[in-house]
Amino acid sequence: MNTTLGTSLVSKLPNVGTTIFTVMSKLAADTGAINLSQGFPGFDCSPELVSLVDRYMRKGANQYAPMAGVPALREALAQKTLAHYNVGYDSETEITITSGATEAIFAAVTAVVRPGDEVLVFEPAYDSYVPAIELNGGIPVYVTLTPPDYSVDWQAVSEKITDKTRLILVNTPHNPTGRVWTTDDLSQLAGLVRDKDIWIVSDEVYEYILFDGRTHHSLMTHPELRERTFVVGSFGKTYHITGWKVGYCLAPADLTVEFRKIHQYLTFSTVTPIQYALADYLQQPDHYTQLPDFYQRKRDLFLAGLAQSRFQFKPAEGSFFQTVSYATITDEPDYDLAVRLTREIGVASIPVSVFYNQKNDYKILRFCFAKEDAVLEEAAERLSQL
Repeated sequence: MNTTLGTSLVSKLPNVGTTIFTVMSKLAADTGAINLSQGFPGFDCSPELVSLVDRYMRKGANQYAPMAGVPALREALAQKTLAHYNVGYDSETEITITSGATEAIFAAVTAVVRPGDEVLVFEPAYDSYVPAIELNGGIPVYVTLTPPDYSVDWQAVSEKITDKTRLILVNTPHNPTGRVWTTDDLSQLAGLVRDKDIWIVSDEVYEYILFDGRTHHSLMTHPELRERTFVVGSFGKTYHITGWKVGYCLAPADLTVEFRKIHQYLTFSTVTPIQYALADYLQQPDHYTQLPDFYQRKRDLFLAGLAQSRFQFKPAEGSFFQTVSYATITDEPDYDLAVRLTREIGVASIPVSVFYNQKNDYKILRFCFAKEDAVLEEAAERLSQL
């Protein structure tokens, strides 16, 4: 008997379509526009790093890596973390290498969230957070951050916490706003979760991209928060290798046990020769210690080009994104304006409303300034025509 499969499949993510990053990057490609929308560097990584990958490929490091990651890379990451943050993680039981930070975030959420659990999300929020929550039966609870400074209203956070709250998602430096958390933010968070069964996932992929003398206050540096936090990082953002999709998760041993149970059935392991190459390359701290000056110069170059424009902005505190307000220029919805600017003046951006659950439109666009100087200057010149 022939059985025809019907069309009654019910989507687990009914409100999710193609990401805005894909949409805007495709539009930029189709129109030949300058792409300042999707967050990836417009320049290559170190030739030495490429040579290291080639060396390990030729040496035969082309089979599965250990599920938790190549031991040499985990140990190098432990040493770097101790040197940079003065916080110790055991490379064998507390550090896991993942196939990108997005996988690490998903594995961490999956490890602790059960159906009906509530998860606090600070919005505007990166677009992978809520799907990860919903796919695990969790309920996102939103804490809204508003321009121009996007600071956290800790009283509002306190009011959102209930007996069902199981997880809080943190992102600092923040995408898309560029805000960097302070030591007071860490203290406020610690006070709210103290004596509660609440875990934390801290997305810190822009940890080394900081401006105007700021310090990245990783949640691992707060003793109380360290014991309940999955800290997620990205080699891609630090070493200009986003296409290699290599991230990591630092967490106490008991959390790491549960994290790895999920990780082993998501990707099991991450590309082997790249892990060995990164283990060698991490012995050279010069690259990540130079990132603040490198990216601040690009931020300042882009903003100098916009200084005589009609856009309004507060310089980003961190990350490689700059938000700008066009409220005094037009009343157009931010999505419509982003599309129009891509088509008409040839500069692609991201409308910030897409990062809000209710699509709050504060008339703000996000631009990625991780591009060559000439590209940033041309983009700013075009935007200043408005």
